[in-house]
Amino acid sequence: MTARGRVLVAVAAALTMGLSGCSLLPGGDSEPAVTPLPSAARTPPAGSEALAKFYGQTLSWKGCVLGECAGLSVPLDYAKPAGEAITVQVVRMRATKKSQRLGSLVVNPGGPGASGIDYARAADVIAGRPVRQRFDVVGFDPRGVQRSSPVDCLSDEEMDGFLAQDPTPDDSSEVTKYLDSMKVLADGCLQRTGPLLGHISTVETAKDMDILRSALGDAKLNYLGKSYGTQLGAVYAGLFPQLVGRFVLDGVLPPDLTWEETAVGQAEGFERAAHSWAKDCVRRGGCPLGDSESAVMSGLGDLLKRLDATPVPMRDARESELTEGWATLGVAQAMYDTRLWKPLTEALRQVVTQDDGTKLMLLSDQYARRNPTGKYTSNLLEAFYSISCLDNPGSPDPKYYEDLVAKASVKAPVFGPALAWGAATCSSWPVKAGPGPRKISAEGSGPIVVIGTTRDPATPYEWAVRERDQLANARLLTFDGDGHTAYTSSNKCIDNAVNDYYTKGKIPADNTKC
Repeated sequence: MTARGRVLVAVAAALTMGLSGCSLLPGGDSEPAVTPLPSAARTPPAGSEALAKFYGQTLSWKGCVLGECAGLSVPLDYAKPAGEAITVQVVRMRATKKSQRLGSLVVNPGGPGASGIDYARAADVIAGRPVRQRFDVVGFDPRGVQRSSPVDCLSDEEMDGFLAQDPTPDDSSEVTKYLDSMKVLADGCLQRTGPLLGHISTVETAKDMDILRSALGDAKLNYLGKSYGTQLGAVYAGLFPQLVGRFVLDGVLPPDLTWEETAVGQAEGFERAAHSWAKDCVRRGGCPLGDSESAVMSGLGDLLKRLDATPVPMRDARESELTEGWATLGVAQAMYDTRLWKPLTEALRQVVTQDDGTKLMLLSDQYARRNPTGKYTSNLLEAFYSISCLDNPGSPDPKYYEDLVAKASVKAPVFGPALAWGAATCSSWPVKAGPGPRKISAEGSGPIVVIGTTRDPATPYEWAVRERDQLANARLLTFDGDGHTAYTSSNKCIDNAVNDYYTKGKIPADNTKC
């Protein structure tokens, strides 16, 4: 999921759902088969000759828990390629029909901060069977993430407090307390991570991907990016348009979004998704928050306000009480996948009828990557904050966020306040941010397939249209449905189009609808 706020992280769902069919519009042009060209692949792009030693490296693959693993050497600071190097960890899941292999498919599930290694290891789920047969699925943990020099900001106990806090401050004293917590987070990231904190931007990771392409021996990069992974892919395409192979961007986060556009857009997206859940809750009968869609939405907003004032206790959970902060995460988690709608309804019923937040906390823990013992299983959240704030500076002015709350609340009464205040995470970031939002056209690239889901909560459909319009050579696939991202999630029409693009070079017609 990416949301670029404190509250919501965008990580693409990795599991398939039931398939549904639709008619596919005629495809466009086709390209010849992908042919690896090792000698050409290992030449640095013009102007990057100082990086020759990185582009010339050969990966030393070794068997690991799942697949084959290797370390990729990249410069800590691309402005000083002769200086310190860091290692990016990579995994490869071999094509199942090696004799028909077309090359490598590099994947990224989003975040920012999600593990591409864990994602690639689910290759049989995240890629269609024809793609698995003909491509090595390659994942990497981006710099600063999990196995690749991970950033660190807070202890597990401190992270618990950070996530449990009130995400919607109501008065000046609460605003001050909230912004102070953002500074504690920022200072912790700098103290625990050191100089690396200034070198984990999306631009630097995109440059790492090109060194990875070279080390894999592919003349062009074939790529599947979901959620924030679409932003990473677009940045790569802007830097290396001539090296774009078969690119799919699913659940789009356009690189030119401002904090305001991100907060308001995602608030609308989650509100839209929640309305779909509310409708389903009423249809099933016995909905604990009301007997109509509008009543359920009002009831959800009222419940979060109630938890702000009076948290409810929990049984069999490390935390003693369910706060508004934890509850918001749990509700958000369920919006990513329709299979979580029923568990959400049951969890809310437990809160309403028993004053018990245990079940809702289970959803919150899923969101935070936190196991039943209270241990965080990855540094996803810390990497998310660190990469987002390095990419895009936040305003130090509290009034900016107060005004943003007012705008977002008009569009999304339930989710608007939390998402708007979430943008304040970067209000006191301790390292200099990059250039900020920018449009990318990637003139001269190969055709890029952009996928948008009409009721996607974290990456609203309108953002996919925006990305298609900005890229010089893009085709839009539309999935009329719910949930976050579409490929290998729930729709055979989307799957067939993407599989044919990867394996046959068949480019979908623009505005194909599924």
